Amino acid sequence: MVIIYLFRHGRTALNASGLLRGHLDEPLDNVGQLEALRLASLFAQIHLDNILSSPLSRSLDTARAIARPHKLPVVVDPAFIDRDYGPWAGKSRDEVERRYGSLDGAPSGEIEAVPKFEHRVVTALKSLVSQFSGKTIAIVGHDAVNRAIIRLVCEEWQDRSADLPQPTGCWNRLITGPRNVVCDVVGAIPDNGIRPL
Repeated sequence: MVIIYLFRHGRTALNASGLLRGHLDEPLDNVGQLEALRLASLFAQIHLDNILSSPLSRSLDTARAIARPHKLPVVVDPAFIDRDYGPWAGKSRDEVERRYGSLDGAPSGEIEAVPKFEHRVVTALKSLVSQFSGKTIAIVGHDAVNRAIIRLVCEEWQDRSADLPQPTGCWNRLITGPRNVVCDVVGAIPDNGIRPL
């Protein structure tokens, strides 16, 4: 069994504006820094064996806040970087949808294809599960990364029409078993009363 705490980084100015972030290295804003500190406080007494992060500063800074009370290093794993929106990063989803009908309607090469993106994050997750058997690990990533992982490995979330909340500064808990993965906490934030094990 592996327990995975899957975090979404704190808020950035682009999040607040509702713009696509992708590989833009946007730092946490004041709200995002506070969200990272709240996650760190909530998880300060929770045993964590390893903490991994996307290489982007919004995730790294959130991961460092969570790691600090544990005195653990943050391991950067590029597999958990956000989906690449190419020239559309920093623009609104509506702009892309007006032009191409959807994000996935953009020409090949402009936006990272969903199958390639999903394969990247799920392959990395499966590698971690086999590598860290019996451990509790934290991964700090992005909205798209978390949604891909949860929808692809947790049976109860495979209906893509179901609302899957991933606000900034949230956490999810995935528990791997011999036959399946259970996502027993999805989209929790420190102020909503849900506590990690």
